[in-house]
Amino acid sequence: MEAPQAPQPLPLVIACALTIERLALRGAARTGAGAPVTVLRTGMGPRAAERAVAGALGAAVNHDAAVIASGFCAGLVPGMHPGDLVIAEETRDPRGTTECTGTEVLAKALAEALPGRTVHTGPLTGSDHVVRGPERADLRATGAIAVDMESAATLWTAVRTGARPVAAVRVVVDAPEHELVRIGTVRGGISAFRVLRAVLPAFFEWHRSLLLPRR
Repeated sequence: MEAPQAPQPLPLVIACALTIERLALRGAARTGAGAPVTVLRTGMGPRAAERAVAGALGAAVNHDAAVIASGFCAGLVPGMHPGDLVIAEETRDPRGTTECTGTEVLAKALAEALPGRTVHTGPLTGSDHVVRGPERADLRATGAIAVDMESAATLWTAVRTGARPVAAVRVVVDAPEHELVRIGTVRGGISAFRVLRAVLPAFFEWHRSLLLPRR
């Protein structure tokens, strides 16, 4: 009788919108946890994210992939700072809510990977534009702790192409008391880039924790 084979790890797709985000995450494809890892640059906005994620998950290698949406975000909670981390318990957009997988695992792994870095956990909402000024308070009133343009669309698309683990981890680059008005305001951006570059070990720990056999 043949010995039972150990479950094979799921492929992993890490989706981000911007070239600078992909640059921070570029080591993932070389250091993945024993399974194919794709760092997917979707382009900006929910429609671009939908198209790119649907296309990537349509490829045979990623058919049953786990998906993490990552990159930068705008914090909504007073007291947030550039470089803080946001772990989504769920993502929201006008089409509904997508529940995230393994948030406790991610929180523990991020605390170990980035000791001393503040980690916020809660709902992450989607927008089709850059959020400024009073609109932050309106979104905060819904219970959301952060906003970006791609995470909700990424995860919504991912779970509708097939049952799979999904998560969203974002780094605050813009916060109520620290608005990044223009790219020239680099201090917050540099801090966020450095944090994003350091999150990969936590992503791989989450990926390993899934322990789901390939179908």
